Amino acid sequence: MTKNSTTEPVLVLGSTGKTGRRVLSRLRHSGHEVRAASRKGPTRFDWTDESTWEPALTGAGAAYLVDAQTEDAAESMRAFTQLATARGVERLVLLSAGDWVVPEGEEKLPCERAVRESGAAWTIVKPAWFSQNFSEDPYYRGQILDGEFVSSAGTGREPFVDADDIADVAVAALTEDGHAGQTYRLSGPRAISFDDVLDEIARATGRTLTHRAVTPEEFAAVGARHGLPEGYVHLLNELYGWIREERFAQLSDGVQRALGREPRDFADYVRTAAATGVWHG
Repeated sequence: MTKNSTTEPVLVLGSTGKTGRRVLSRLRHSGHEVRAASRKGPTRFDWTDESTWEPALTGAGAAYLVDAQTEDAAESMRAFTQLATARGVERLVLLSAGDWVVPEGEEKLPCERAVRESGAAWTIVKPAWFSQNFSEDPYYRGQILDGEFVSSAGTGREPFVDADDIADVAVAALTEDGHAGQTYRLSGPRAISFDDVLDEIARATGRTLTHRAVTPEEFAAVGARHGLPEGYVHLLNELYGWIREERFAQLSDGVQRALGREPRDFADYVRTAAATGVWHG
């Protein structure tokens, strides 16, 4: 792959999120001019306020996109990407989601379609569950601090992917040639269960940690006791159900294809995170 020589700024949406802030840091470290955009960022951007779109886009040569958080996300994405190409943005990299978000029988992921039909060179990144959920999501981290992680996933496995790998792939697509028209499905090098997750964190921290597998009904009661919104509990139960079925336990080769190296193992992530003290309160 060859580096893109453009000196135009790279727009990063969701620049305070798990992947956005990592993309931002890598771009800055490599000397690229970056425009950090979020609802409260240096460049204000709000999917529900179209007046913020053009100032964010003007002069940018490439953009890192996250799914529009609107009632009609696909239409927002289509309007935004059309404006982007009209303002001279040449590359679009979309952080998308697994195909599970689309009901059976419907065309897959309309936000992806909007990006593909934008007229810009596009790359789509589709990761598995983030490893960093266990250290950066307040609910997940809180359960680990309590010593017991509760889910309705049973012994099902998921190929958790490191957010640093996701960011590396996104930055490569934003700054190097050879990624246009590619859809990269990203996973870690092995599929593991929540029992395995807690065992890895316990070994790295020296703490006693357990995974308590419960029924979906029992998990709903646990969520209510934790004060989780009902809709979020329903979503987690659905996601845990797919893990329980190992619907998406297969490994992907997106990291290898995009970066020419193996993805980071979950144990490596755990050792790095544990060294920061994040699981010791």
